[in-house]
Amino acid sequence: MTSQATLAAAILAERRRCGQPGERLPPNLQPQDADAALAIQAGVTQQLGQGVAAWKCGLPSEGRPVLAPIYAASVHRSSPCLAWARDGQVRVEPELAFVLGRDLPARAAPYQPAEIDAAIAATHLALELIDSRYGNPEQADFFENLADGLLNQGLYLGPQVDMEQSRNAGELAISISIGTSPGAGQEETRLLQGRHPAIDPRAPLYWLAEFLRSRGQGLQAGQAVITGSYAGSFDLPVGQEIAIQYGELGRLQLSFAAR
Repeated sequence: MTSQATLAAAILAERRRCGQPGERLPPNLQPQDADAALAIQAGVTQQLGQGVAAWKCGLPSEGRPVLAPIYAASVHRSSPCLAWARDGQVRVEPELAFVLGRDLPARAAPYQPAEIDAAIAATHLALELIDSRYGNPEQADFFENLADGLLNQGLYLGPQVDMEQSRNAGELAISISIGTSPGAGQEETRLLQGRHPAIDPRAPLYWLAEFLRSRGQGLQAGQAVITGSYAGSFDLPVGQEIAIQYGELGRLQLSFAAR
């Protein structure tokens, strides 16, 4: 790792620890290509000293890789879910999480989709938790955001759902119910027509396994992989009961508490 990548990683790792975004990286530390951005990602992982419990990924965008590690301390399974909140809101993306039951290690031979399918032990409803280490991430270019983990702050793993139903879930109606307070009996309901950006929700996982293999890396049993939002990003309030229905797949219920 270059000294520039190490310095950039130190800045982004510290912002993750304290939850305080800042300016863009200094011009001499801004990555100019995907390899430089991924080197910074790896440096953040090293400096945080946490295991990678999950990955976010998508199909390549204009030939650019779409992936980021999600750290063990930021993967949540119980409510209330602790998250960095902005103005009393937590930004989320509704997704499916594929949890691996066996390793997909680095090797010489490419992985076939059937091998990756066989490694999936469970599928869960999930929410990607969104945040950036830049105060104005829209002003940063793709490689800067890639270096920072593509706006990921964590993952909420909801209930397990039927694997065969989920693998064909290219479209899901997303219904969001927000109670004004626990037990108050008043709700706000939103309905979103959800569509997976890759159509096949497992396609980005197939790409991720191959991309990591090509770089001498792999995926590990127990890791969860999210592959794209069904309804973009939206805000949910802290301190209220929230229920999200994912079509006929199932229902996720939680509340948020600010870190």
